[in-house]
Amino acid sequence: MSHNSIAFILNAHLPYVRHLEYPRFLEEDWLFESISESYLPLLRMFKKLRSEKVPFKFSISLSPTLCCMLTDGSLQNRFNNYLELNKALGEKEVIRCQQEQPEFLEMAQLYLANANQNLLDFNDTYHGNILEGFRNLEATGHLELITTAATHAYLPLYKDYPTAINAQIELGVQSFLSHFGHMPKGFWLPECGYYPSLEEKLKYHGISWFQVASQSMLLSPDRVEYGDYQPVQCPNGVAAFPRDYEATSLVWSNSSGYPCDHLYREFYRDIGFDLPIDYIREYIHEPEVRVFTGYKYWAITGNTDQKVPYNIALAQKKIKEHAANFLYNIKKKGENLSRDMGKAPFYTLGFDAELFGHWWFEGIDWLEQVIRLSAKENSEVHLTTPSSFLAGSRELQTVRPAFSSWGQGGYSSVWLDGSNAWTYRHIQKAIERMEELSLRFPDQISLKQRFLNQAAREVLLSMASDWPFILFNKSSTEYAEKRLRDHLRNFNVVYGNMCKNAVNTEWLVKAEKRDIIFSDIDYNIFNPER
Repeated sequence: MSHNSIAFILNAHLPYVRHLEYPRFLEEDWLFESISESYLPLLRMFKKLRSEKVPFKFSISLSPTLCCMLTDGSLQNRFNNYLELNKALGEKEVIRCQQEQPEFLEMAQLYLANANQNLLDFNDTYHGNILEGFRNLEATGHLELITTAATHAYLPLYKDYPTAINAQIELGVQSFLSHFGHMPKGFWLPECGYYPSLEEKLKYHGISWFQVASQSMLLSPDRVEYGDYQPVQCPNGVAAFPRDYEATSLVWSNSSGYPCDHLYREFYRDIGFDLPIDYIREYIHEPEVRVFTGYKYWAITGNTDQKVPYNIALAQKKIKEHAANFLYNIKKKGENLSRDMGKAPFYTLGFDAELFGHWWFEGIDWLEQVIRLSAKENSEVHLTTPSSFLAGSRELQTVRPAFSSWGQGGYSSVWLDGSNAWTYRHIQKAIERMEELSLRFPDQISLKQRFLNQAAREVLLSMASDWPFILFNKSSTEYAEKRLRDHLRNFNVVYGNMCKNAVNTEWLVKAEKRDIIFSDIDYNIFNPER
């Protein structure tokens, strides 16, 4: 038996962004970049390993907002246009590099090949719906698919609003059931945000396990026998899998993790910003808004503006070294832990799926090497899933996890600070008013039902953890603030009309066309007496 078990849990999530009122929309690129650089390449890698009969097991959380966008025919068409544009740029870049910068030619050819493969996979293999690829890998036992909160809300900041917490969890489970045809066993806590008693809501909705940050064990009021190196069960029987901070940091750290290596590709240096506007205009956003195109030719090099061209062969060699180093660290750590614990350690490693391929260009190749090395007969590392672990006849220590998150400082400072604190009084007031509407107008039918359902959508979309995160990081702040204000303003349209016992039908039709998410939502989910 292996001395070490690792559960990789990848969180695939993006905020709900859909703006069909524009020919192209800048923030929709978040989805398109993730599909083309992370999700499709991950599926290719997993399918290749499966075809070669290399054993592996991974857990992947697919958020309801992401699933909705991935199955949206309009966004699928827009993504196809994005791929065609990406391919056209690749063809243009191959010619330019041949003539002007031959040192970049190999990478230009690689990008073009990836664009062609993405087009083939997206249209011919998945017919526009890449969820089919995840379903297929789950059916063969290689993936465990799980869900998360409806709009990936950071739950600890809403613990005083149990109807909102319940709505986030219930709709997350419902969305998963409608997309994958069965109930999820696991639940990804957004941002690893946990507060005591949250497991009661999870158990009510049939959830068997969730992941938590490492300090949930360190700060528990109970003595945790095995620290972060074994899952525990909450007093109600739901299992908690603590994330191992040290092993995760080998990959996740933005100062010392593997992705920082100077031989790897630089993310921020892109021809969308480097090349003349006349050359790049067709591939960026109007009016001349420079964006990432995905065509990047430089290595990280180091803390200097003098970058060197990216070398594929050197990077591939480094990937193998880092994969071997990762497993070596797990092995050596496991030797010490096994001796002290009297049993083999279990490592829970949670990452955003978009880290692999998108943010860390070499990340998917690194994962493949880790899988291949761990699958060898003499390997002392075994890849598994939380559900597979729980299926064994094991007794877990009963522990009360402490409030925590994986954010900076370990608590809520990322999602509640001077940049975003103002949002919560408005969102909380909307939740309170949504509860009021559910009590005053229960079990409505026809137009009023649709009107109230739209109000519930607006509340849930305003709760997304993405908006305060963006405000904290000062990235796309104008868009995040506008989305928040729009959702709250839209909710108030419903609230104001319903207080007059009226429905704004014209507004409702437009709103339903704009937000097709949670098509089967029932606003009574916010009724505190339900």
